Amino acid sequence: MIDQLSLTNFKAFRSADIRLAPVTLLTGLNSSGKSTVLQSLALLRQSYDSGTLLSTDGDDRHGGFLLDGDLVELGTGQDLLHEDFVSTEGEQVPLITVAFRTDSGSAYAWSARYAAEQDVLSLARVPKSGGPPDLWIADPLFSRGFQYLKADRIVPATSYPRSHHQAIGRGFLGSRGEHTVNFLRHHAQVVLADGPLRHPEARAHTLLDQVMAWMQELCPGVNLEAAEIPGTDSVRLSYGFGGTAGVDSSRRRRPTNVGFGLTYALPIVVACLTAAPGSLILLENPEAHLHPRGQARMAALIAAAAAAGAQLIVETHSDHVLDGTRLAVKQGRLKSSDTAIHYFRGNGAGVEIVTPVVGEDGTLSEWPEGFFDETDHTLDQLLD
Repeated sequence: MIDQLSLTNFKAFRSADIRLAPVTLLTGLNSSGKSTVLQSLALLRQSYDSGTLLSTDGDDRHGGFLLDGDLVELGTGQDLLHEDFVSTEGEQVPLITVAFRTDSGSAYAWSARYAAEQDVLSLARVPKSGGPPDLWIADPLFSRGFQYLKADRIVPATSYPRSHHQAIGRGFLGSRGEHTVNFLRHHAQVVLADGPLRHPEARAHTLLDQVMAWMQELCPGVNLEAAEIPGTDSVRLSYGFGGTAGVDSSRRRRPTNVGFGLTYALPIVVACLTAAPGSLILLENPEAHLHPRGQARMAALIAAAAAAGAQLIVETHSDHVLDGTRLAVKQGRLKSSDTAIHYFRGNGAGVEIVTPVVGEDGTLSEWPEGFFDETDHTLDQLLD
């Protein structure tokens, strides 16, 4: 597990050390640096997948930080470099550094040379270790268990791509969750291991039944099917309703005729349920398009995935996700020490990070100004 991320000259951060935990919540106003944390890790993974992350020969043709790819599109060097950058001794150009430390004590750092108009920044330094040169590749960031689901996820559609390489070969849901339906189709009858992720109301322990049980937390009575479309490279998702929904479950409905939030949430549910111990999941706005109750239940699912051994780093604007995490701690489903909550805010000279600590009773050690306090401000005005 990654327990600390360090950024130097990277977008909003001149220099920052950020503690990470099994469940890390990144909160704050828009454009305060939350997405940058996820992007820095996605950049390493993207550069690794492209085969460029090991290059140190200074030749751009052999790679470095790949700024524009399938996971993130960061532009060019001038878009990445912090405006008040730290000068690097012995280097004629600034270095942009992404580093992390793991709970096993290993520490790795990659530094790339700034080039204003380049979208591949050559590496000046790569990690060194006491073992084989590629020892760090065993880290969850570079493993099969990595998932990154961005805020602009799949929307209701009549079909979704059927890529065997991505969904089955790599086990990757896609940065927008676009391979989720095909992944679910292929693995529907896989039996999930016993543990915190098993929903007590599920009909069976298969992935499909567990997905439906958790989706019913968001929309009571919903069920779903994922099937290939014969003769095409596409798959189809359909929903049915029954029980409390009051609609005949034998009548299948296209995602385009069902609430937007269900399809938007599906990749997150599948990612959490299939996260093996040691997996790393990056999530942007898991609460999007969900009712407050659904947002709180999404937090319960995230806590369960962490309790099962995964690490989740979550950007959120939802006080319901925050409160759901605190409740998981109070109810003993998640350890206090397994949470990290960071509130990002501008201080006029950059980004300030305030880190309230969750107590064993779910309370926070502090409540900074601007930290999920809009409800109180509104109530004060209503009662004035």
